[in-house]
Amino acid sequence: MTTQRESPRVLVSGERREAWLSRYSSRLFITDFLVIIWAVIGSQFIWFGTARDAANAQYGLFGLALNYGLVSVGIAVGWIVALAGGATRDATVIGAGWTEYTRVINSTLKLFGLFAIVVYLLDVDVARGFIITAFPIGLLVLLASRWIWRQWLTIQRRAGRYSADAVLTGSRETVEHIARRLGQQPEAGYRVVGACIEDGVAGQVIGGNIRVLGDLDHVIHAMEDVGADTLIITSSEHLPPDKLRALSWSLEPARMQLIMAPALTDVGGPRIHTRPVAGLPLIHVETPRFEGGQRPTKRVFDTLTSFALLTALSIPMLGVALIIKLTSPGPVLFGQERIGRGGKPFRMLKFRSMVVDAEKLLDTVSQKQVVEGSVLFKVKDDPRITPFGHFIRRYSIDELPQLFNVLVGSMSLVGPRPPLLREVEKYETHVHRRFLVKPGLTGLWQVSGRSDLNWDESVRLDLYYVENWSLTTDAVILFRTVKAVFGSSGVY
Repeated sequence: MTTQRESPRVLVSGERREAWLSRYSSRLFITDFLVIIWAVIGSQFIWFGTARDAANAQYGLFGLALNYGLVSVGIAVGWIVALAGGATRDATVIGAGWTEYTRVINSTLKLFGLFAIVVYLLDVDVARGFIITAFPIGLLVLLASRWIWRQWLTIQRRAGRYSADAVLTGSRETVEHIARRLGQQPEAGYRVVGACIEDGVAGQVIGGNIRVLGDLDHVIHAMEDVGADTLIITSSEHLPPDKLRALSWSLEPARMQLIMAPALTDVGGPRIHTRPVAGLPLIHVETPRFEGGQRPTKRVFDTLTSFALLTALSIPMLGVALIIKLTSPGPVLFGQERIGRGGKPFRMLKFRSMVVDAEKLLDTVSQKQVVEGSVLFKVKDDPRITPFGHFIRRYSIDELPQLFNVLVGSMSLVGPRPPLLREVEKYETHVHRRFLVKPGLTGLWQVSGRSDLNWDESVRLDLYYVENWSLTTDAVILFRTVKAVFGSSGVY
């Protein structure tokens, strides 16, 4: 007797997305579990070794002697539960942004605080060294393991895997804009597989490579045809509330997700708050604050850090100055007028990397400008650069004297690029918002592409920093600066 083999069920699009999310979350869980066990058991071994009689906590409120093995198990289980309760492996935070790391830190600190309270209330004398070792080391390794997994996920997503297959719908302009921005950040996990636009005809191509799947009345059928699991609404002027609500209901059977992309872009996460009011998902966007308590803190940080760096790098900088003097006639330092905060000029210092009469030769090399018509003057293989100048520019060593500008307050460690006066004269009105903060030795655009970025993208990143800066953002940019400096391309 033969039995008929049941054919495997084909996963709907939403289930496919949930499947890879589940696999990735399981891998994070296994890694978290191993790290926590290693940190807790390792700390116990460091402080108590394998001596059985040394592994007992002191008597507490109820006259109980607690075995440190049980304490370690309790901490490990509590830690794993805390990470799960803190939604540290939630699909909305993995892959991009700092929310995942923030949740891991907050979950760990809450567990540490709860443990301290319990120990205090029960009057149990637990070895402080054991706790002080387990939690910090465990937290650092947890963050490192999450970072390693994120690098792996970024590689997968750039190859088109482990990403949501998204269909964009809205006006042609907003669809092209959102598609372009998502294409610039594949690590965010959204791969555009098509679009439905007003009066769209299947087979059209817009924005260079976006395939039109149909008009706004055939969104669900279009998503089913291409196997998409995510619908991104880029604009809703052609989608009235009742039609948009019905569209969201139509996504439920296939477990597709709906994302609304507001028209306002380049707004940092801390400034955005969603608040349901009268059934309306209102998005509150805080006004950028260019003054406040963080300003003095930023200035103190700039002063102390620039002084420390100048002290530590004084001998290498003297060596660079000596080589410049021996290999090329002229002064060691090059001072150039730049425009700073409030549109006020200041003199920016650099190690000289060009010949002495470089400014006089400017017209002869302007025709080699990388981007024609760009406000930002960039020339590849500039003949005015000295042999040693190529080296110090490649690794941004020529920028080190700007630490003196930071020390005296005309610049900050992190901020927009300080422009030349001739560049400012070509600025559009909105670009002048760059002058609301001090220019920086490094900045967001420098660590996001350096000389390979075009003018519009450089401006966008500078304005994003101006409106959304924070001390945390500065720390991240400084960390990324090291990677940018030693990257493969460097600067021109």
